[in-house]
Amino acid sequence: MKTLAEQRYSKLGPKLVQALTERSFDAFYFDDRAEAAEKIVSLIPKDHLVSWGGSKTLLDLGIQERLEKEGYNLLDRDKAASAQERQEIMRRSLLCDTFLSGTNAISEDGQLVNIDGNGNRVAAMIYGPRQVIVAAGMNKAAKTYEDALVRARTIAAPLNVQRFPALKSPCNETGTCIDCLSSDTICSFFVTTRFCKPAGRIKVILVGTDLGL
Repeated sequence: MKTLAEQRYSKLGPKLVQALTERSFDAFYFDDRAEAAEKIVSLIPKDHLVSWGGSKTLLDLGIQERLEKEGYNLLDRDKAASAQERQEIMRRSLLCDTFLSGTNAISEDGQLVNIDGNGNRVAAMIYGPRQVIVAAGMNKAAKTYEDALVRARTIAAPLNVQRFPALKSPCNETGTCIDCLSSDTICSFFVTTRFCKPAGRIKVILVGTDLGL
């Protein structure tokens, strides 16, 4: 039985798909996370070189693990033997065929809002990879663009930084954004994707449950 939130998501999801489509994204909504994962994999040709940005949503869906089991050609920075090799993999990922990502927030009028520490994730979303597939739980939906920015900065960023205990940004200590200038900030780049160009390059998979952070 669906929770009240999931009942709401099933009503809002198709409206978000329409809003994203009007901005030239390819967009899809699924109530079930397994169906969403199937769709994501189906969009990736077997001969594509695949990479991704840091995303709790992709981990929740088991996408990376499945692609590895199915023999896809992957660029996985977490398998680097050194910091230098990790950086090189991140650079090569900007020219992969398919780049996978989550998103920090989506406004109800179809704009993606993302904050990034190093910039590799948002850079790939903007330009480089042949296609970008964005997976997002409906908990990422925000009423307005301004609400999406607030969610990205005051909810997603302080949550995401908890994944990296070694980072000494203030929000890792306090749990709240203080607009810091720490060298460990994960809020270096703020990117709004308000229109997909070329049309259909970015594909957004919405899932009618809470996923990611």
